[in-house]
Amino acid sequence: MARSKYTEVELGMIADISGNLKRILHLKGVSQTDLSNKTELPTSTISDYVNGKTLIPPGNLQKIADSLNVLKSDINSSFKKAQSYKSIPLIDRIFAGEGLLAEQNVEGYIHYPFLDSRQPDYALKVKYDSMADAGIESGDIVFMRYAQWADYNGQIVAALINNDKEGTLKRIKWSEGSPLIKLMPGNSKHKVIEVLPNQVRVLGVYMGHFRPESHEEIAKG
Repeated sequence: MARSKYTEVELGMIADISGNLKRILHLKGVSQTDLSNKTELPTSTISDYVNGKTLIPPGNLQKIADSLNVLKSDINSSFKKAQSYKSIPLIDRIFAGEGLLAEQNVEGYIHYPFLDSRQPDYALKVKYDSMADAGIESGDIVFMRYAQWADYNGQIVAALINNDKEGTLKRIKWSEGSPLIKLMPGNSKHKVIEVLPNQVRVLGVYMGHFRPESHEEIAKG
């Protein structure tokens, strides 16, 4: 039976877990029913966790983390204090359709330490030179944090444009007095893309990148 009252700390933890679970399930294209089947936990129990009604006990937290192929700290942020890095899913390209981190889209995992508390949600392999002037070259690995819009004007984002099946990495800009969103390449050889807000879907914001041959981190945003 669920406890009738939680402490303020526990209530904060429940809200944190709820938000993280919703984000992870969305990214991976996993439904609550799918998660229930994988963990063998009742759908009502999964629903309570996702909707922030009850606190996940440690045993169930581990089951859910294992089923989603994430760390416990990805679900319950209080575990991050003793952790310096996590396994970051590497995707070959951004697709429309199913969850961004659905199993069929994940090429592998990168174990790379971020020195602060911010951890990327996924890594993207760069295939073209459209952001070369920003220091992001073909073959680089770009770290992304999942977001549905940019944190600020001019931020580098991963985005899907119109009905394109594959996404792109561009700097997003907007201005007062214009209804258009500009997706700016970091290379003068490529054209600026102008679209209406409902024609672009942001799937992540840039956090940093490195070159695989050296494993040297190039930048953080």
